[in-house]
Amino acid sequence: MALSRKSKILVFGGIGVLLLAIILITVFATRKDTPEVTTVKIEKKRELRSTVTSSGEVRPIQFMNLTSEVQGRIEEIYVKEGDQVIKGQPLVRLDPNQLQSNTDAQLAAFQSAQQDVQSTQTQVTAAQNGYTQAQQGLNASDAAVSSARQNVVTAQTDVDRAQVELNTAQREVNRNAQLLESGVISKQEYDTVKDRLDTARVGLNTAKARLESAKLAVNESIARRNQQAVAVKDARRAVETANINVNSSRSRAEQQSAVLRGQRNQRDKTMQVAPINGVIAEIPSKVGTFAVAGLSTTALMTIADMSQVNVEVKVDETSIDKVEVGQKAKIKVDAFGDKELAGEVSQKTPLAVGKSQTSGGLSTNINVQEAKEFRVVIKLTGLTEEIRMGLRPGMSATAEITTKTVPEAIAIPLQAVIEKKPESGSPSPENKVNADQAMDKPKPIIGVYVLNDNKVEFREVTTGIIGESDREILTGLEVGDEVITGPSRVLNTLKEGTVVRKQTKKEGDSAAK
Repeated sequence: MALSRKSKILVFGGIGVLLLAIILITVFATRKDTPEVTTVKIEKKRELRSTVTSSGEVRPIQFMNLTSEVQGRIEEIYVKEGDQVIKGQPLVRLDPNQLQSNTDAQLAAFQSAQQDVQSTQTQVTAAQNGYTQAQQGLNASDAAVSSARQNVVTAQTDVDRAQVELNTAQREVNRNAQLLESGVISKQEYDTVKDRLDTARVGLNTAKARLESAKLAVNESIARRNQQAVAVKDARRAVETANINVNSSRSRAEQQSAVLRGQRNQRDKTMQVAPINGVIAEIPSKVGTFAVAGLSTTALMTIADMSQVNVEVKVDETSIDKVEVGQKAKIKVDAFGDKELAGEVSQKTPLAVGKSQTSGGLSTNINVQEAKEFRVVIKLTGLTEEIRMGLRPGMSATAEITTKTVPEAIAIPLQAVIEKKPESGSPSPENKVNADQAMDKPKPIIGVYVLNDNKVEFREVTTGIIGESDREILTGLEVGDEVITGPSRVLNTLKEGTVVRKQTKKEGDSAAK
């Protein structure tokens, strides 16, 4: 039976409503599809290490650049690049003929100066003998003066005695003259007394003459003594002059000796020996080359001191504050494959180096947009002899420096930690004024999403050190909590209270830890 037009409209309308309902139910079901997430159950890690990884190269404790200190043609080179040398080992020999001739000439000059010293020493001996003789003569003159003065004293005594005798004789004559006038004595007796007076007068004159003679002898002795004193002074001056000549000769001899030592030192430098134990890193000179000295001195070779092997790396400025002297490090040298070497940070330079710079230091032209690096020196420790002998300066190396270690740490994967902007409401008028004055951007909230009864719960956490793939959690989480992890595009779509389901593991997938 044919349907009426009205019936057809009702049938087709019902079919349309049914299709619309199916579409709406499908869309609604799609929107309510529960998202899948990956979770990690928190466990304590036995040890969490924060590291800084940088690349660099193997370097010895020092390089010794040997240069020519004297001029001469290189006659022989005893080593080749890569050879191990010990201190004092001959390395390079230059032509020594010219310097040997100069040394021989200086030796002759030194020997002549020594002969001059011996000659002047003989003169000193002669002058000292003359001084001794002059001093002895002076002593004899002093004795003669003393004797002459004693004679003057004796002569003066004789004069005084003669004067007394003369006075006595004069009184006797006067008394006898009165007696003669009185007729008491005879003329003969008077003449006898008078003769004694004349004799006393003669004795006085004789004593005076001897006194004058003694005085003259004293003056003559003093004159001879003064002459001898002058002779002593001359002899002393001669000794001093001779000593000056000896000192001058000795100074000339010492000068010649110093020049001779210098000449011998220059001659000996024609044979260059190793100043340290090490390995020959480079030999830029060849046999037959004329080596020069001075400002443009000729480079002979470079020795690397491998007694202490270091690795120098450049650490980015964002990580250098974590690196400190004494921290342990693991080093991989490209030449040794995956073999790890132990090391310890021994130096951290205070000056930054731009990545375009070849050396450190303060630069007058600073590119503030260029990334900066700092040079860090790592001392290799516990090297075996085989490894030490295999290391060469300039080998590429990668160092992993352990900056901090936390035992029994609560840690979660790095991708589980997110940062959220703090929720901000409309500030009150008074708070708005304070906010305008502060002009500080609000700090983001660091947290994680925890799965709690299949619902998402956001927890704010305090973080600690960052490991290779994990981050330490100081507060906010406990052992046993299930933390949601995954790409940030997934985590950023989650909201508080969202119902989620754990991702189904496929065969062959590894469990997230």
